[in-house]
Amino acid sequence: MIGVPASAGFVPPSPADFWQPLIGDGAFAITRPMFLIVLTTAAICLVLVLGTRRLSLVPGRGQWALEGVYGFVRNSVGRDVIGASHVRPYLGLLLAIFTLVLVNNLMGITPLVQYPTFSRIGFPIVLAIGVWVVYIGAQVRRNGVGGTLRHLVPAGLPIAAVPVVFVLELLTFLVIRPVTLALRLFGNMFAGHTLLLLFALGGEYMLLHGGAFLKVVSIPTFAIFLFITAFEILVSFLQAYVFVLLTSLYIAEAYADDH
Repeated sequence: MIGVPASAGFVPPSPADFWQPLIGDGAFAITRPMFLIVLTTAAICLVLVLGTRRLSLVPGRGQWALEGVYGFVRNSVGRDVIGASHVRPYLGLLLAIFTLVLVNNLMGITPLVQYPTFSRIGFPIVLAIGVWVVYIGAQVRRNGVGGTLRHLVPAGLPIAAVPVVFVLELLTFLVIRPVTLALRLFGNMFAGHTLLLLFALGGEYMLLHGGAFLKVVSIPTFAIFLFITAFEILVSFLQAYVFVLLTSLYIAEAYADDH
């Protein structure tokens, strides 16, 4: 956290705090979240490779932890939602999404980093587009293009209502669902990080530059900061779980007739 000079007064956090170029400037700058997404992806791959290169029947702590994460995604999300007979092709995707979102969310409360990558809207949008490509592929592969479009209109509708319902469902299918999938993750991480900045910078300003009363008030301000930090750990897990759960729910629609 960067201190605020007393002469400048307290400057509250703003969206500008989320744009932090490391190299260059403008549209082609290499930003802090860009660096973090590469770093966390490489770290996840390294942990998975090292943790699974010597698998044993009686797992060590590292293998046990990785098997726990994999088992949670496979059993509590994939099998329960998509179904045991269809989940296998998607397990790698679900595990990758869960670990990527979780680790990058936790970057928001990691010392010396303190930046959740998905608080930048571009990253959840790209992730949601990737999920949607898989979802549409599953629908088309299972039902064909015509069958996928026919499933958008419930049977038994009056003929006059079919065009309206088709347009609305097509809009939901192609636009609304992926947009809300991205915005849900972005909104939670953006809001959480903004609150952390507000209480950290506000407490710092009151402690270092305020009068006697503000110095006293800074104590509960820092206490609230610590509480929000702990709460963000829970939010990080929940958002990773919700994202992979919704991904599974959308994929499961392609196989709904088999359930």
